[in-house]
Amino acid sequence: PCVPTRRGKHQLSDCYIQILSPFKLWAVRGQKPCVCEVRVYPDLAAERRKTGSLLLRGVAGTHLLRQIGQGREFEKLREYVPGDSYSEIHWKATAKRGRPITKAFQVEKTQEVYLVLDNSRLSGRHFEEATSALEYFISAGLLLGVAAQRYGDLFGLVVYGDRVERFVRAGGGRQHFNACRQALYDLKTSPASPDLQELGSFIGGRLRRRALLVFLTDFDDPVTTESFVRNMELVARRHLVLVNTLKDHAVARIFSQQTVDSPDSVYTALAGHLEWQRMSELQRTLRRMGVQMELHPPEWLGGRLISQYLNVKQRQLL
Repeated sequence: PCVPTRRGKHQLSDCYIQILSPFKLWAVRGQKPCVCEVRVYPDLAAERRKTGSLLLRGVAGTHLLRQIGQGREFEKLREYVPGDSYSEIHWKATAKRGRPITKAFQVEKTQEVYLVLDNSRLSGRHFEEATSALEYFISAGLLLGVAAQRYGDLFGLVVYGDRVERFVRAGGGRQHFNACRQALYDLKTSPASPDLQELGSFIGGRLRRRALLVFLTDFDDPVTTESFVRNMELVARRHLVLVNTLKDHAVARIFSQQTVDSPDSVYTALAGHLEWQRMSELQRTLRRMGVQMELHPPEWLGGRLISQYLNVKQRQLL
């Protein structure tokens, strides 16, 4: 079998043929013109194996999830019964009918989940096995789309660099997931820095309904980090924002992981500690805005995104 090594859109111009003789004593080789386009899509098989039961691999359909709380979506008005919270009383209906009327809520049936993916220049940073951050972002993001579809939610995409490059409004079904995969399979790293102000304006103008926004981005550039904090404050007032970034294994509290046995390892540990300290401060800043931020080893990103999503659904944070 022919196994591609790089996703995307590829053009073939020739086909090379080798045919063995009937007794396999010699081989005939030839070359024929074959102009065609080959599309290589992200392989989610390895990611599915890592997530295991989180994704309920191999089980089709919508799944039930035990949820905490009573729900936030208004269902109907009903008469007050002892034990109902006073905050749920509908005072206008109470005055009109002359008796206490309370609001009944139900658990939201369908919610919108958006993957907000950064393909600016820093997404080209490489990790283990010479794999770029963008490759991890795409695989984990599509895996999140599979999970959202299986739990009955709507999934959409926003891809941004120095402008919003691709946008797929949240939807459901196999055809919609294929459209999302189609939008990502040939995505490349942009050489420009991200324009967070334009992204914030785009989200504010296009996404009117409250949604879960799962960001996959990189904070290696301090200027980009400051711009992100400044422009996400308004976005976080309307939407539930989860921010995820990749971290190198050396990024940790000093001397917490590795043994120091040489001068070079001391400097490596110190550099990792300074980066860990900067990321911790950023987490605290975003938390004050109501934004949750997490750092993940590249190989764990897909599973962590699904865990975040299931936690949001179970606690009805959206």
